Amino acid sequence: RRNAKMAADLGELLVPYMPTIRVPRTGDRVFKSECAFSFDSPESEGGLYVCMNTFLGFGREHVERHYRKTGQSVYMHLKRHVKEVRAAGGGTIPRRRNGKVFLDLELNRDFNGEDYEYEDEAKLVIFPDHFEIPLPNIEELPALVTIACDAVLNAPSAYKKQEPESWEEEIQVSRHARSLRQLDNGVRIPPSGWKCQKCEMRENLWLNLTDGAVLCGKWFFDGSGGNGHALEHYRETNYPLAVKLDTITPDGADVYSFEEEEAVLDPHVSEHLSHFGIDMLQMQKRTENGHHTDNKPRPRVSEWEVIQESGMKLKEVYGSGYTGIKNLGNSCYLSTVMQVLFSIPDFQRMYVGNLQRIFDYSPLDPTQDFATQMAKLGHGLLSGQYSKPPMKSELIEQVMKEEYKHQQKGISARMLKALVSRGHPEFSSNRQQDAHEFLLHMINLVERNSAGSENPSDVFRFLVEERVQCCQTRRVRYTQRVDYCIQLPAPFEAASNREELLAYEVKRKEAEENMRPSPEPVRARIPFTACLQAFTEPENVPDFWSSALQAKSAGVK
Repeated sequence: RRNAKMAADLGELLVPYMPTIRVPRTGDRVFKSECAFSFDSPESEGGLYVCMNTFLGFGREHVERHYRKTGQSVYMHLKRHVKEVRAAGGGTIPRRRNGKVFLDLELNRDFNGEDYEYEDEAKLVIFPDHFEIPLPNIEELPALVTIACDAVLNAPSAYKKQEPESWEEEIQVSRHARSLRQLDNGVRIPPSGWKCQKCEMRENLWLNLTDGAVLCGKWFFDGSGGNGHALEHYRETNYPLAVKLDTITPDGADVYSFEEEEAVLDPHVSEHLSHFGIDMLQMQKRTENGHHTDNKPRPRVSEWEVIQESGMKLKEVYGSGYTGIKNLGNSCYLSTVMQVLFSIPDFQRMYVGNLQRIFDYSPLDPTQDFATQMAKLGHGLLSGQYSKPPMKSELIEQVMKEEYKHQQKGISARMLKALVSRGHPEFSSNRQQDAHEFLLHMINLVERNSAGSENPSDVFRFLVEERVQCCQTRRVRYTQRVDYCIQLPAPFEAASNREELLAYEVKRKEAEENMRPSPEPVRARIPFTACLQAFTEPENVPDFWSSALQAKSAGVK
């Protein structure tokens, strides 16, 4: 009788709101991993509120705004608790105990899943009185509400499919692997001593599996560079597959498809390499026997390690302006550009300074509004809210309670990325991109969305004046254009440490010839004024159209 009365009471309570409660349909996105206005999540202290009509997610500070603007009263509150699993003696138990996890959310990598226990909690909350109904509560709730709650709990997070880990992405078999045509041109590739056929590069070398050309690359992930000759070769020949020479082992090799524009699997790579005289087993056997091949790991510092400051003791910094952006899978170009933009006062003033006005006047779906998502990211980077050091008092309290107040480490720009990359063939992918191109893309979006208001991208605008003189008539033509970026040359000959660079190059070549580890790299130190001077140096224009002669002439720019 008590349960029947409770069911009747809940049913009666929910009657006025039934028309507003929806069951997610195919195509509906359920935003249950992150707030539309902030970076709060179910792991945040206040949890996340999901509207049962629009399926938008809101943190505690922003859910009231959505209620006032839309009148939607019913929300599902999601909260994930994190506890350290301890043995009786006080030590951690090295096993996973996540029996109470039912939200379809990614486990937070800030906590080792072997040492921490996750416990999910869900309840319906009715505004404005904040009346709470714990879930699951199947017997007491009307059938429609039960179905809607179950659908929300089991729906995939809106952006879950959009952020595969770049380093764990499943690689597919290339469609060219089975039917790859290989030329009988007599090419045989030695087991070592490789060099690009078009330049002096001896690293980052790729073997084209159709004609055996050994050429340098520039597109892949380990930080090393190249001149892009492998890609140029593909554009000239349409030969699609290439294998990276220093990755060959008996288990396989790194294969890239130019036509498919991604890393691929080649089940027949052993046969394809054998066509050019490369025995995968022999390569590995040479390494195991101690005979040097280019496959043998060398004790040198890679460019990637230098960028990552590997081996250095770095001090963690926290607070305003010291918030990191998490990698979504080859998204460092976006992180770099957004960190730079929000270090500029004009962007801070436009989006963070006007935060409340932007949020209050945002459309019903703030995930699709450019100004809202820019303000959200700017506030996330500059507020310091997501870059807090653990307080000693909090640590003591956490140990006593065995429950961790999650201090979020950095923020994810997935909502902004989905918006600004929509419809763009490159930025909407998870492939590596050029930061300069993305900066220009962002400037274009900022200008487009700043019509009739302050345009912070004006800070980048400058005028370039170009002077061209006809060598025959000595007449001069001036042209002007508005630009946002200058691509400055870096003249090697102007390096202040040129002698050190030349000595390093000699040592590097000697090390390569004698199969010894490369010396520690020496970086060129080129004064910025030398770069500017090189940019303004006179340049010959052989096919200059002279209006004075009404014919082509030589000119100097």
